Amino acid sequence: MDYACELRGPELLCTITVDRDLARPLFCFSGMAPLTAIAGGKRIKGLGSYTEVALPDLYAGQPHQVTLQYAAGHKPANRAWHPIGPVLRVGTDVIKLPQTTEPGCRPQPLPDLGPFDGLPLIPQPTAWEPDGQTITVDGFAGDDPAFAAVAGLASRQGLTFDGDHLVTFETADLPEDAYTLHITPEVTTVQAASYGGRFYAGITLLTLLQHGALPCGTLHDTPRFSWRGQHLDTARHYYQPETVCDLLDLMALLKLNRFHWHFADDEAFRLEIDCLPALWQKTAFCGEGQLLPALFADGLVTGGSYSKGTARMIIAHAKALNIEVMPEIETPAHAIAITHVFPDTRDPADNGAEVSVQGYHGNALNPAQPKTWDVIGAIAAEVGALFPFNHLHLGCDELPEGTWMGSPLARDLMAREGLDNTHDLQGWTMERIAAQVVANGQRPCAWEEAAQGKNGGIGHNAILFSWTGQGPGVAAARAGYDVVMIPAQHTYFDMAHTDDPDDWGASWAAFVSLTDTIAWEPVPEPDIADKVIGVQGAFWSEFTTQDAQIWPMLMPRMLGLAVKAWQSDDLPAENLIRLARGHFLVPFTPKNAG
Repeated sequence: MDYACELRGPELLCTITVDRDLARPLFCFSGMAPLTAIAGGKRIKGLGSYTEVALPDLYAGQPHQVTLQYAAGHKPANRAWHPIGPVLRVGTDVIKLPQTTEPGCRPQPLPDLGPFDGLPLIPQPTAWEPDGQTITVDGFAGDDPAFAAVAGLASRQGLTFDGDHLVTFETADLPEDAYTLHITPEVTTVQAASYGGRFYAGITLLTLLQHGALPCGTLHDTPRFSWRGQHLDTARHYYQPETVCDLLDLMALLKLNRFHWHFADDEAFRLEIDCLPALWQKTAFCGEGQLLPALFADGLVTGGSYSKGTARMIIAHAKALNIEVMPEIETPAHAIAITHVFPDTRDPADNGAEVSVQGYHGNALNPAQPKTWDVIGAIAAEVGALFPFNHLHLGCDELPEGTWMGSPLARDLMAREGLDNTHDLQGWTMERIAAQVVANGQRPCAWEEAAQGKNGGIGHNAILFSWTGQGPGVAAARAGYDVVMIPAQHTYFDMAHTDDPDDWGASWAAFVSLTDTIAWEPVPEPDIADKVIGVQGAFWSEFTTQDAQIWPMLMPRMLGLAVKAWQSDDLPAENLIRLARGHFLVPFTPKNAG
């Protein structure tokens, strides 16, 4: 079998050459978004981005070309937009086509702008007062649990932290995660008020240790934001637990302290909850013989799930690194997995034609259905209780326009509650769910859309995440919400680095270079300064089929995120490039590289 695909402007030209005659095979694949055939075959069915195209008879050795086009105006930008997991199906036989598209991002070279005139630290400290001396040390001797955690992190990265240079600790009246280092030839003194402050003092010393002689002086360091986050979508692609822990290690080295764990979406629910075992048992794997087809998958059957024991391990690993873990359960949209397992979360009389941006019809739970509240209530209670951070992200993004308007049950509910449109019913739904979350002892969180609706949206002291840009975050802050800025144009690391067709990644928001990650101000208006509690990066996994593909997408761009999350002062782009070129984390070498 031979298979090739190439970009031809807005089209994808796929050439299939079979090694034996095949009678009317089906060409099956997934993609970045829904696809259709415009020549060489006819699309007969699909679910979301999964597509089946009927082909004519194929004859051994005779190339057959199929021209594909993305629906809804999507234009392929690079190699990541080629069909994912292409196979031919003839009756019950499935023939996997050879992978000819090199998967993954190639590391982006950085220009040589010369050395950085300052401490080789990312993020940069708040203040540095050198005394002109340097010392050569083999490591540090400090008796503190935070320093033990730094030593463990160093060991996992093949580095050395423990040594003979004495470190002492003093309690000081400093903000959370802030610290002061007094480095002398005889002893280094750490002043901090919290575990996080001592931990980040250790991270700074570990970083300096990689660059030769240790400079002496006094270093003051205070983070700008309390929320310094990174998100990972483990619903579209199942990442091994070791990979998740590798990401936590990388976050800790960059002084990030919030992990947003996105394990539920249209494509899967991956946490092994006890209350609804069918949910993860039926959706953790996709492909041949599974409830859901091969969505974003390069294999006949792919996927996996996380036991509660594994989740506790990840939470403990994060806690030692001063990272709290926030789970996301996704409601009311992005719920194809739930609606396929529990169809009575939908109104059977709903005749609406709304389709999500990912191509799913009817991917929203119906708030007029009692089963919806049974399912979401059970999930929220069990997931919330498992994660000690006591913050539960409820999703609430990308609800298709017109959702529920074709549902007689939803229309009746709207009439009873005085609601006018989809946004109003979404706001009513989110407020009710958030009330349950608060009663369970957690703080609700959600995407920016949760502020919509005539009732003012989700309420209940929720934290909102502004992702389409900063405008919705500004509006939410002025409405009284705490806001985390996560603008896709600057902090979505699934976006391609460049517009080169030979690059890799999504492009709907922007092409995001290293310098783009710092070319923005998290607090764009001074009147909302007290409501912007942090910034966050995101990585969505629609085109990721192997764990190792994330690292050149994340790095070095996570360095820019760390700068915006920690530093109050701007860092010139050329200095970020200088620091990135010299930073021991670029390229990052994970423990689990598979």
